[in-house]
Amino acid sequence: MLSQGNRQTDDVEQDAAPPGVDMDVSVLLLGAGMTAALHPLFYVKLLIQVGHEPLPPTVGTTMFGRKVLYLPGFFSYAQHIVKVDGKRGLFRGLSPRIASIAIATVIRTKAKKTELEPNKENKQTALRKVMKETSHEMFIQCLSRIATHPFHVVSVRCMAQFVGREVKYGGILSSIGRIFQEEGVAGFYVGLMPHVLGEVLLLWCCNLLAHFINTYAVDDSLNQASAVRSYTKFVMGFTVSMLTYPFMLVADIMAVNNCGLTAGLPPHSPIFMSWLHCWNYLSRRGLLFRGSSFFSRRVPVTSICE
Repeated sequence: MLSQGNRQTDDVEQDAAPPGVDMDVSVLLLGAGMTAALHPLFYVKLLIQVGHEPLPPTVGTTMFGRKVLYLPGFFSYAQHIVKVDGKRGLFRGLSPRIASIAIATVIRTKAKKTELEPNKENKQTALRKVMKETSHEMFIQCLSRIATHPFHVVSVRCMAQFVGREVKYGGILSSIGRIFQEEGVAGFYVGLMPHVLGEVLLLWCCNLLAHFINTYAVDDSLNQASAVRSYTKFVMGFTVSMLTYPFMLVADIMAVNNCGLTAGLPPHSPIFMSWLHCWNYLSRRGLLFRGSSFFSRRVPVTSICE
C-alpha cells in the first residue's frame, strides 16, 4: 500500500511538471513566430543601416510646400527584394535570429529561478528596489547578449550579402565555421560593445524614468492611476529606444565591417578601426539615425552635396 501511495505521489509530481515546460515552449514558439513575422522589417532596416539604396529617390513636397527628395519606404524596398530574390528572399538570415531567440528564452527562464523576491517598501525605499531589480535585469540582459551575439553577427552578414549578391554565409553551422576560420573567436563579437551599451542605457533610463513618473507625476487620487502607471514603462521604452538607436546602428554596421562582403568594404563603406571610429564617421555626416524610420525618409543633405 505504501509503495502504491508513493507511486501515485510520483505520478502526480510528474504530471505537475509539464505545465511549466509547456509554458516555456509556448513562449519560445510565440517569440519565434513574432520574429518570423517581423523579419522583413528587420531585413529592410539592416540594408538601410548599411547604406544600401538600390532605388532612386522621388521628389515630394512637405506640408510647407517645399520640394524634397524622399527615399523609398518599406513597401517599395520589400517589393524590390521580392523582385530580386522572390518572396523567400524576405526571410534571408531568419534562422540565426530564431536560434538567438531560443537561447535568450532559455537563459531568461533559468534566470527566473534567481529573481529577487518582492518586498513591501514605501516610497523612500522604492528607488532602491528599482535599482536592485534593474541591476538584476541588466545582468541577465548582458549574459543573454553575450550568448546570442554570435548568431546576431551571422544573421546580419547573411542579410548584408544582398548588397553584393555574395553567397559567403549560408547555414548557421557553415557560417560559424567560416567566421571562426577567418577571424577567430573575436569575429563572433564584433559590434558587441555598442550593442551592450545601448541595451544597458535603454534599460536603466526606461526603468528610472518610469519610476520617477509613476511616483511623483501620477496622482494616486486619479481613477485611472493604475492604468497610467502600467503604460508608463512602455512609453518610456519607446521614447528612450529612439535616443539609444545610434548604438544599435553602429553595432550592426560593425558586424559587417571588413568581413569580406561588399556592404562592409570600400567604396560602399570605409573600414572602421573601432566602433568609436564608426560613430564619429556617422555623426559627422548626420547619419546616426539612418534606418530608424521606414517611411518619409529624406535624402541626407550630405548625399545631395556629394
